[in-house]
This record gives sequence, C-alpha cells and structure tokens, in this order.
Amino acid sequence: MKQKTIGFIGTGNMGAALATAAAKVTGDLLLSNRTPEKAAALAGKIGGRVSTNPEIASKCAMIFLGVKPHLMAGLLASIAPYLSENPNSPVLVTMAAGVTIDQIRQAAGGAFPVIRIMPNTPVAVGAGLISYCWEGVLQEQLDEFQSLMRYAGTLDPLEEGLMDVGSAVSGCGPAYAYQFIEALADGGVACGLPREKALCYAAQTLLGAAQMVLSSGRHPGALKDAVCSPGGSTIQGVRQLEKHGMRSAVMEAVIAAYERNTRLGK
Repeated sequence: MKQKTIGFIGTGNMGAALATAAAKVTGDLLLSNRTPEKAAALAGKIGGRVSTNPEIASKCAMIFLGVKPHLMAGLLASIAPYLSENPNSPVLVTMAAGVTIDQIRQAAGGAFPVIRIMPNTPVAVGAGLISYCWEGVLQEQLDEFQSLMRYAGTLDPLEEGLMDVGSAVSGCGPAYAYQFIEALADGGVACGLPREKALCYAAQTLLGAAQMVLSSGRHPGALKDAVCSPGGSTIQGVRQLEKHGMRSAVMEAVIAAYERNTRLGK
C-alpha cells in the first residue's frame, strides 16, 4: 500500500511537537508555516519537506491545522479551493480551542472528515494527553490518526460537547502544575535546599504522585491521607494549603479556562 502523505500547516510549539511524533511513524511529511524558516528548521530535525499551504491542501490525506482559533477561518477559506481538488478527501485535524467540527467544515467549504483534538504541551516529550472527537471519519482513517500520534502520549476519545472542559483540565493544566512545581521548589530553597536539587525533587515528586494515581486506581484523597500521619508534618502542610484555598483556586482556574474556551470559537 502506498504511504499516505501527511501535512502540517503551522509548525509552532504544538504543531512541531505533533509533527515530531508523526515523524517516528512516517517520513512522508509536508510542513508549512507563516515563517518558512521555522518549517525548514523542523524539517531539518525530523525529516519531511518544507511545503506550502496550497500544496498540502491539494495533496495530503491528513492535514493537521496548527493555527490559533482566530486565524482558523481565514486559513481554511484560503485553502478551500485546493481541498476541494484533493482526490484523497483529506481528514482535517484541528487543534484550535473552542472551534467546533461544524465551524471547521463551514469554513473549509465542504463536509470533510474532521478530527478535533486537544493536545497538551507534554506531547513534546511523549507524555502528553490528546483528547479527540471526530465526524465523517472512516475507521481506517481513525486508525491512521491513532498510529501517527502513538508516540505523543495518551489518546482518549471524548464527546465534542466536553472538549472545551477537557482542554481546561489537560490543556491548561500543565501551566498550573508548573506553578506548583516552582512553588514547591521555592519553599525548599527558602529552607536551605539548593535550587537545582529543589527543582529536581519537586518535579520528580509530581511525576511519581501522578503515576501513583494512574497506576493504583485509588482516589487522590485516599493517597493524600496515606501520607498524612497523625500529628505529622505533612498534615500541617496540608492544613496551610487548605487555609489559603489551594483547591478552590485550582477549581476556579479550570472554570475560568473553560469559560474562555467556550468564547474562543465565537
């Protein structure tokens, strides 16, 4: 079977990370970016070939659209004539927060098969989460998408009505995790721990704690209780976090991100 050509329009941080994952599966990649030098630099690292939006739209069997939500309609309008000429009935893979499958199809000028994804930045190290939904996609095409993204991290199907809230948790969540890692390390530095060690300890602790949640199947509250010995130091730290509203602050951050996501596609 002839290898299908995969295109990436937009090779910023997320587009480049997903293209890097795809390059581990296929070498038949076309890359384009508003700044061609950026696409060229990526091609030099992962292989593939620098291309143009029209060429990708007219030739590729699957096209990853790595542009920001407010630019999506304009991009699709500009390549719509080329998409209609593409003999492959290309699958459009959109990662624009808040932009629905229907909006993608309307802007592209046809009922193209669409996969809507919400990846997070850890896909760059193969440890991301990609939630996805689809419409008009054949099983063979869905299998190909899953194969292309298998080195990016965990893929999880999610109904489209929940994509915005899923993104508010997994898409925005790394920023909150980085803030917590930084704060945890700062606390260690304040008490005399060298900065390099404090950052390493904090990051490895979050990595291990996350793996405990995923591997054990236990509720995080139960895992927290297991660390909090009666009268011990951990429960005193937890008491301070509760006093200063850490859980409420995180919940409000997710809700604010979700509300913003719902406005992005309007």
